[in-house]
Amino acid sequence: AGTTGDSHCGSAMCISAIVNDTSVTYILQSTGERSLGWMAMGFGRSMTNSPMVLAWAPSSGGITISQRIATQKVMPTVDSSPPKVATLHNGLSVASGDQPKFAFSVPVNDTTSQWVIYAFGTDVPAAAADASINQHVETGTAQLDLTKALDSSGSSSTNPASSGATSDIPFTPVQRIIVVHAVFCIVGFLLFLPTGALLARYLRTLWPQWFKAHWIVQLGIAGPTIIVGVVLGIYAVHKAGGVHLSTTHRKWGVALFALYFFQCALGALIHFVKPRPKATAYAVHPAARRPLQNYIHAVVGLLTIGLSFYQVRTGYTTEWPLSTGRGDVRMGANIVWYIWVVLLPVLYMLGLALLPRQFKQEAANARNGVKDGEDEDRDRINAPIQTRYRDAF
Repeated sequence: AGTTGDSHCGSAMCISAIVNDTSVTYILQSTGERSLGWMAMGFGRSMTNSPMVLAWAPSSGGITISQRIATQKVMPTVDSSPPKVATLHNGLSVASGDQPKFAFSVPVNDTTSQWVIYAFGTDVPAAAADASINQHVETGTAQLDLTKALDSSGSSSTNPASSGATSDIPFTPVQRIIVVHAVFCIVGFLLFLPTGALLARYLRTLWPQWFKAHWIVQLGIAGPTIIVGVVLGIYAVHKAGGVHLSTTHRKWGVALFALYFFQCALGALIHFVKPRPKATAYAVHPAARRPLQNYIHAVVGLLTIGLSFYQVRTGYTTEWPLSTGRGDVRMGANIVWYIWVVLLPVLYMLGLALLPRQFKQEAANARNGVKDGEDEDRDRINAPIQTRYRDAF
């Protein structure tokens, strides 16, 4: 019978399995995308209680193989009696070059389909098998078909890195949480927040209750959605045993979350704490009497939405493949992102055409003696269109 086995690639490393009569040889190879510190694989579908084999090339020379296990999502420790003893395969291991690889063999058994986990770290541990290792930068799960025929070079006829075979692998519980996190954050930051901004931009000259619609969308609807999304993201990192604030996406996520609440607080301050209008100010220009904080509110709002586009993009182009090892998301995500990142500014710029109408109405209100803080019904009588709310957007 010919040689059988399978392979799987994440963004930072690949795993290959080659089956012969007495053993299965596993090859862990760097793709060259990240600086190699250590690579690992485990037999199972989660980090907890899965026998693992770690390999690295210490600065002192040679290659270290370390068999470990973890009873929870912490640094795995040396397993004194592993169920499969791994033997370093020096002939297939290469510790230098752009794509180093470490190979080891374990005794063959009757398993025809092997679930494996894998991890990639960028810090090189010390030479000892029980040396401490730093947090991985990529993890993933794969199912290897050990009955698949290999060609003469020892490669499977299907290359998972190019065929998208990772899409056939079921999501792990953590990956499902990440997907739900992404959905909530995308809807909150890139649908509800822009909708609230456009409502304010288009309706403030047409509908007296525009501000009520604005804050309901921005705070009442977007707020809970964003909070749920961010909490799920934090929980996913915790459940995966990851390090919070360890990547650009995670750092910007916290910053964007804080910026959103700052924007909400600023909007409330502008709405509830206002100077009384001075009709003489409109003799120069209606915009001349608008407080500085209104313009800050507009700029921060647009900045929040702009950063949201950046954050979503880093989420599906960088964080997802890095955290799951499942490779890039489908092209459809890119298409939708590009359409929305172009369409939204166009819609907002078109709304700026209503500024002359807005300034004219505000000037008329000032001449009619409309003052901020007066009863809305009285304002509606005194002004042709209610414009007592001058919150920028």
